[in-house]
Parts: sequence; C-alpha cells; structure tokens
Amino acid sequence: MINDIKNNFERIFGKNPYLFRSPGRINLIGEHTDYNDGFVLPAAIDKAVWFAVKPNNKREYHFYAQDFDEQFVQKTGRLKPAKVHWVNYLLGVVAQFEKNNHPVPGFDCVFGGNIPIGAGMSSSAAIETGMAYALNDIFQFGYSTLKMVKLSQQAEHEFAEVHCGIMDQFAVMNGRKGQAIHLDCRSLEYRYIPLNMDEYNLVMVNTGVKHALAASEYNKRRQECAAGIRALKKYDDHIRALRDVNRELIDEHKKDLDSVIYKRCNYVIRENERVQKACDALKNHDLDTFGRLMYASHQGLQNEYDVSCPELDRLVDIAQETGGVLGARMMGGGFGGCTLNLVMKSHLSEFEEKVISSYKTPEGSRPDIYMVQIDGGTNRIFRK
Repeated sequence: MINDIKNNFERIFGKNPYLFRSPGRINLIGEHTDYNDGFVLPAAIDKAVWFAVKPNNKREYHFYAQDFDEQFVQKTGRLKPAKVHWVNYLLGVVAQFEKNNHPVPGFDCVFGGNIPIGAGMSSSAAIETGMAYALNDIFQFGYSTLKMVKLSQQAEHEFAEVHCGIMDQFAVMNGRKGQAIHLDCRSLEYRYIPLNMDEYNLVMVNTGVKHALAASEYNKRRQECAAGIRALKKYDDHIRALRDVNRELIDEHKKDLDSVIYKRCNYVIRENERVQKACDALKNHDLDTFGRLMYASHQGLQNEYDVSCPELDRLVDIAQETGGVLGARMMGGGFGGCTLNLVMKSHLSEFEEKVISSYKTPEGSRPDIYMVQIDGGTNRIFRK
C-alpha cells in the first residue's frame, strides 16, 4: 500500500515525498462512557491510512484520494467546508492550524488505506490525525501529541459536522504495538495495558447494517444521561457527570428517576466498572474474565442502553454458541456496524465457518470478517 501511495505521488506531483502512516482503532470495552467523562479501553490496529506529502511552493493544496481516484485543489487562505465529503477531513485539519496562528503553506498530498469504511474502525480519525501529524512534522509547528489530537477532533466537529468524543483521535495518535490504552476521558490521563494474546485473535464481523439511527439516538442518549445527572445532583452537588455516580447512589434514588433514565445511567455506571475490571483481568492474563466482561458489556448495550439491533445480537449469539470464543460484543455507537470477538487461534476456522453458515447481511451476502492486530500509532515512516 505505501509503495502504491508513493508511486502515485511521484506520478502526479514528483519525487521525494514525506511518508506517514495513521492507523484505525478498535475499542475493547467502554462504550458510550466517553461523553459521560468515563473510561475507555481502545487500541490502534494494523489497518491504516498512508500519506505521501510534500510542500509545493504554491498557494494551493492539492489532494489525491487514491481509494476514490479523485483529486481536489483548494487555494490557501480562509477555508470553508467543501461539497466533496472526503476532503473535509483534511481541510478541517489545515483550518485548525490556521485558527491557531499557524498558516499552512501549499502542499501536495496523496493518501489511501485499507481501513474498512463504515466498519467502526475510525477511518476518519486516521485521516485527521495523519494529516495533522504530517503537517506538524513537515512544517515544524512544534505541536504536542495532545494538541494534535484535540486539533483533529475539532476538525471533525467543524468540517465533517460530527460531534465525536476524543477517544478515536487519541487512540489513533497514541497507539502502541501489543497494548491497549486505558483512557480517562475527563482528565485525558492514560496508561498502557499489555495485551498478551499469543493464543488468541481479535476478530471483527460486520453486520452489513448501516448506522441509520445512530446519530439521532446518540444525541438522545446524551440528553437522557444529562437528565439523570440533573436529577442526581440534588443529592450530591459534586456530581458533574455519570462517572461521579456510584451504584449505591443511583439505586438509593431509583424511585426519583424515570425508568428509562435509570436504565441509561445504570448502564454507564456499570460499564465504567467493567472497564476497570477488564484492565485488571488483562494485567493478570485472565482472558476468560475479560471475555465474560465483553459479553456483559453487550448485554448492557442491548438491554439497558438500547443501542444494539437484531443483527448485532445474532452475531453475539453465534459467538456464544461457538467453541473457543471467550467473548463478543457490539462495538461503536450501535444500530449496526461490527461485533468484536475474542477467539482462540485454534478455533478461528470454526468460528469463521459458523458465522458464514449462520448469518447473512440484510442484502443476503456473507458478512465481512476482519482479523486485527494491535499496532502502533500515527508516525512518520521515511523519506526517499
């Protein structure tokens, strides 16, 4: 892939580009906890977007999207979102540098990758952080990693109009091979958790269902959590988010909460607990416990947070029925996308055969199945 990117750059723009890699990410556990100031456990993966970038001494930005075989040219200066969707993930980053008093000189860019689009592996965050890292490196702006993470998140808010949390960009930028990231979404403090999975593989299975309800229901869940906070603050004015609420408090005042609000809040509180327990299990090489926590996470998302769908539930049921699968759960916002499965390597063929024989996408085709390895974060490769 990187050779294709480099060759296309040289064909279109000339020799000696700078080369960069920016990975996708998975989230092992901790769903819908990020916007509640909670905890998540993401990791960068071995599927990525690659960039070839070089200053062009012009007052223009030239982009070529290899995967779409499309070019886009934008003059430097005051930037606005474009009608071409994919370029906004790049222009949004350039605009953020400019807002921070670092105008970006003209440059040429070719990019492409192998992160499946719409599978919940954060291809958009990979593009944003890859662009930010490349420009910071080439033009020596001196931004810290955290500054680039926040800049990339803001680019998605303003140019792609997706009000995402910070987890995706943070995991992509800070990934480390063979390790997950325990991230506190309030303080942004983090630590690495080793993943000793020599005998196991993380496998993603795509339902083939698009996230049709995800955006509206995502906003609704945020509102429901906020309603729970307003009700519980009466009993403890130190509460700022659901991460400040424990089980004892919410159960004591259950009668004061609407039944739906209680379910939403109870899920978030228990999911935060599961993240902590999952970290302990991984540190103790206890993958059986980690797998059970994955199943429990899915049950909470299905029955309390109500963001699953029949197809996701069916794939998790298939995993539970298959030997050598320690855990499975839906991953991401919900209402479609992928399940994440922890499978013994000796049972990978059995698992794949069971999924293919037992599940068809809504279009009637076999589901896409992806093996993922935990890899390093955004980085510069080399220059020739």
